[in-house]
Amino acid sequence: MLTYERELWDQGYRLVAGVDEVGRGCLAGSVVAAAVIFPVGLQIEGVKDSKQLSSHRREELYDVIISRCISVGIGMVDERTIDRINIRQAARLAMKQAVTSLKIYPDYLLIDAESVDLDLPQKKIIKGDALSHSIAAASIVAKVYRDRKCVEWNALYPGYGLQHNKGYCTREHCDALRALGPSPIHRRTFLTKILPPTSEVQIGFNFG
Repeated sequence: MLTYERELWDQGYRLVAGVDEVGRGCLAGSVVAAAVIFPVGLQIEGVKDSKQLSSHRREELYDVIISRCISVGIGMVDERTIDRINIRQAARLAMKQAVTSLKIYPDYLLIDAESVDLDLPQKKIIKGDALSHSIAAASIVAKVYRDRKCVEWNALYPGYGLQHNKGYCTREHCDALRALGPSPIHRRTFLTKILPPTSEVQIGFNFG
């Protein structure tokens, strides 16, 4: 998991940031990205692709990552922007925000399957969250951050099960959409195959 980082450290790059995003396939809520810089040589036991970890283990590792990293940055792009510019561009924008929000600016980026519009040397790694310790850590931070946001969104817009499905296209979520119509945080461009064209006008949930 440190192969890419070691190569860069050996070349003199000391501030290597791993970058990843979560929420790309969700029907509701923002896409969230994280950037994480670790001290040279540090590897945290248990850090791997967030999808391979239980929610409890992600929470545990989140606290360790935050306490031991040099810097962490978060980027978040909301559903309206996703609908306007498309999800890929929104994910890339969230990654850019995550990098620019780091308190210590990196000198190299390792990015999961994407590039970021910044004048920084960077490497796009397919399945990077399974191959790079820094990217895996970023995937954990982004996932925990977004999951916590889903709990907040569920309190604001109950009935969709967002605290459980995290905004993904589950049967529960789709049934709720058909019954309630979309909430203000649903991505309208993602709902065309779930709701009939006039459903938002006819049964749109009244959130005041």
